Amino acid sequence: MILVEETTPADAALPVAELRAHLRLGSGFELVASPEEDRALAGFLRTAMATIEGRTGKVLLSRAYRMVLNDWRDAMGQALPMAPVGAVTGIVIEMPDGSTRGIGADRWFLVEDAMRPMIRPRGGCLPHVPEGGRVVIRFDAGFTDSWAGVPADLAQAVLMLAARYYEDRSDDTARHALPMGVSALIERWRAVRVLAGRGAR
Repeated sequence: MILVEETTPADAALPVAELRAHLRLGSGFELVASPEEDRALAGFLRTAMATIEGRTGKVLLSRAYRMVLNDWRDAMGQALPMAPVGAVTGIVIEMPDGSTRGIGADRWFLVEDAMRPMIRPRGGCLPHVPEGGRVVIRFDAGFTDSWAGVPADLAQAVLMLAARYYEDRSDDTARHALPMGVSALIERWRAVRVLAGRGAR
């Protein structure tokens, strides 16, 4: 599976002011606001978001994705790797000769699920993918377009982790383990893997 993030949140959507206030509370010192410092804080926030999203499979700020598969994991239903999914915007089968065949929405439907959104066939099974071909699925995922709509525990986890990255920015090894408080905040959002990964490809 190949998963490509086709859009990315703008810096203005990131909680830079909230992170600055969080750092002030932790240190007792006011962090001077400047364009350079704001860009640095936005970078720490993006890194923290990517870590939280990677651990939970939940997209905090809405964006578009492209997923490429050599074949369906299960012709009775294909799981999507990120949640929540707001819409599947297109499914195309790329043929071995380079031609494409769009799969209309009359052939499938989206099962919205907080943990395991899936594409299901409308009767029968998902369309056949020829050997040497592949499936390209485009979908939109994310809780919200603005930081205010991110679940409170996940938002707090991002701020805590971004602050840790900021404080330990000279120590690359600090990025390999989550602080205990962050792990506790995201625990309920982590998907439980069942059926040995069936439908996850």
